[in-house]
Amino acid sequence: LRLGRAFRQKLNLEMAATPAMLDFALRLQPAEVCLVPENRAEVTTEGGLNAAEQIQALRPIVEKLNQAKILTSLFLDPDPHQIEAAASLQAPVVELHTGRFADATTAHRPAAFAKLQVAAEQAHRHRIQVNAGHGLRLSNLSDLLSLPHLHTLNIGHSLVSHAVVVGLEKSVRDFISAIQKK
Repeated sequence: LRLGRAFRQKLNLEMAATPAMLDFALRLQPAEVCLVPENRAEVTTEGGLNAAEQIQALRPIVEKLNQAKILTSLFLDPDPHQIEAAASLQAPVVELHTGRFADATTAHRPAAFAKLQVAAEQAHRHRIQVNAGHGLRLSNLSDLLSLPHLHTLNIGHSLVSHAVVVGLEKSVRDFISAIQKK
């Protein structure tokens, strides 16, 4: 909790939708929370949260985070049923899982992008902020930047991996440069 108080920048807590994590988030009071699926066997998330199937379990968690004025996001696959669930839950933000897009071959990337585009348009119609992330690298970033209504990109692993080679400052500058080129 000391980290939360000492942090001078916007803190975005990615967390499982569990009572223990909700309690932690309410005590920490981060600027943002992103609810993600939890699977102990995964090193990283392999897909989005299934909000459509977990709507009853998610509702009180999203409500409490909203009441605490913590900007709440759901990490979702770009699927119409998931976006409708986010709207039903009154989630102010969705983070679209870009893993399938990021990993797609050149031939399959347009279809993966089309799914993201449909989801972004649908979320926007519900007045839900559109964020995106997972698997984004310098090599696939420019293609994603034309996604409509895109507010925030969450890039982690690739930025840090690149920093191991070129240093953190240059890595951040490289990603900013790639984003600003669009």
